[in-house]
Amino acid sequence: MNEKIVFMGTPEFAANVLEGLLQANYNVVGVVTQADKKVGRKQILTPSPVKEVGLKYNLPVFTPIRIKEDYQNILDLEPDLIITCAYGQFIPLELIEYPKYKSINTHGSLLPKYRGGAPIQWSIINGEEETGISIIYMSKAMDAGDVLKTRTIKIEREDTNATMFKKLSDVARDLLLDFLPDFFKGNFERVPQVESEATFAYNLSKADEYINFNRDVKAVYNHIRGLLDNPGAYSVINDKKLKFMKVDYEEKTDTDPKVFKGLENNYLRIDCQNGFIKVFEIKPEGKNTMDAKSFFNGVGKSLVNLEFKETYE
Repeated sequence: MNEKIVFMGTPEFAANVLEGLLQANYNVVGVVTQADKKVGRKQILTPSPVKEVGLKYNLPVFTPIRIKEDYQNILDLEPDLIITCAYGQFIPLELIEYPKYKSINTHGSLLPKYRGGAPIQWSIINGEEETGISIIYMSKAMDAGDVLKTRTIKIEREDTNATMFKKLSDVARDLLLDFLPDFFKGNFERVPQVESEATFAYNLSKADEYINFNRDVKAVYNHIRGLLDNPGAYSVINDKKLKFMKVDYEEKTDTDPKVFKGLENNYLRIDCQNGFIKVFEIKPEGKNTMDAKSFFNGVGKSLVNLEFKETYE
């Protein structure tokens, strides 16, 4: 395992993969990640999870603001392979093509479906029953390189964005560790992606986080859980912005879509088409998360039989 590897990634998803490589004694000679960001109400400058792992193992860590213009330090490491995983910037072709073994990317979908920056969220939002990890050669076009290895996992009914991130991060780590020995030996196939089958999962906008309850209940449930727990799903009723933190659903005929029905058992009921959403935990704007009963005993009673707004403004 003497091949020199540069790892490029940013979030916890990628940090788990990097840690796996290091624990397996791969020769990671440098780490590239996004610059430190201000986090929280106090705006504390915070390193990315990948940077934290790199520093933990005393590796050189680079945080270029614009990698298209600032990558000489990476070339100076003379990597044999670059591995990317949720890095967050477009990488110049000069860098992709430089290493002996070129550059490979670990992506959170079964390509060519869900190319882009939010594949896990959109696969849940769109009601997919399975997803997976694809290892591909990097190319100039986003997530369009030849597929080298995939692994599929099921999306369970109760899975959220957060649970699938953890599951898929572990799959990405394990798949990469299984694949690399064969990769370095040249014992693999490369399968071109079928462009006509490509779909895209672009980064979520604020409008994408807004929940319209005047839809089929399964679509609403998938939309909410695809955003939990980050960035979160919200809607507005009586000019009050509410974020939904823990939900389930029940199918039912004869409902009043987008109407808040109040407290039933231990959940808040919001009617949709063909059923209703059960909200167990909710976060009013400017307040802490609270359980359904606490919310209802406060402002919730005044909202019974009112309608949630359908569209984001």
